[in-house]
Amino acid sequence: MTITIPGFDTKAIDVADGVSLNAAVGGDGPAIILLHGFPQTHLMWRHVAPVLAEHHTVIAPDLRGYGASAKPAALDPDTYSKRTMAADIVGLADALGIDRFTLVGHDRGAHVAFRAGLDHPNRVSQLGILDILPTLDTWNVLQGVNAAVAFHLYLMAQPVGLPEQMIANSSDAFFGFFLDAWNTGPDAIPADVRAEYLNASRQAVDSIVADVRATATIDIEHDQADLDAGNRLAMPVTVIQQDWGQQLGFDAAATWRPWAADLEHFTTRAGHFMAETAPDDIATLILNLAKR
Repeated sequence: MTITIPGFDTKAIDVADGVSLNAAVGGDGPAIILLHGFPQTHLMWRHVAPVLAEHHTVIAPDLRGYGASAKPAALDPDTYSKRTMAADIVGLADALGIDRFTLVGHDRGAHVAFRAGLDHPNRVSQLGILDILPTLDTWNVLQGVNAAVAFHLYLMAQPVGLPEQMIANSSDAFFGFFLDAWNTGPDAIPADVRAEYLNASRQAVDSIVADVRATATIDIEHDQADLDAGNRLAMPVTVIQQDWGQQLGFDAAATWRPWAADLEHFTTRAGHFMAETAPDDIATLILNLAKR
């Protein structure tokens, strides 16, 4: 049985070039778009979205390549670039008649949100980032012994073939490892939701790998070009993440400041899956962001 977010309609919405995104839509008011992380689907917002929908129109899509959304073959590096995936989100807003919106992303979705903020500042009114660093800074930090915490990123960044085969041969063990290892709330991801995440990821190995591979290739080129050109996030930005600085030995807030002039930065003990382990806190943070 497919799990749904109470009070939300879930439907396929065409966004560009024959690509459709599966999206849950509910509520009424100024728009908030929520982007999920790895290895999840839009269901990670199942507790947060209904709270936001009391005052906002809320859209929670499965990203390109994830969940029930389209999974085009990665025929070139741009297919799963964050620029392309960000354009999907703008196309989603267009299809729903939404001009400007608050955009919040977690993990992989946060990388998409970051790129949308840079590429579409006229559409993204406020930007929320949950538990990532900007792409360039991610790779700079995850070196030496720190790279051990991101072995999956280095695996999926390898050339086409080996990562896909390795993960497909043990997909439940691979994706399940992260669902369990990063879950600080024993009841945050119940068995039926965990099974839904595993089933969705099992059917999306190639596209998930392509998404991460793009982050190690074409996405770096795009981010470096913006950095060199002096382009920065023009909208209010709220970042909440685990205390990466204490864990890996750097100042996370200082890492974000060069990218965002109007920045609020918070740390949390709720763990990586914070929208599921501390949904009330995350809902409050997003509501406050939407008022900035």
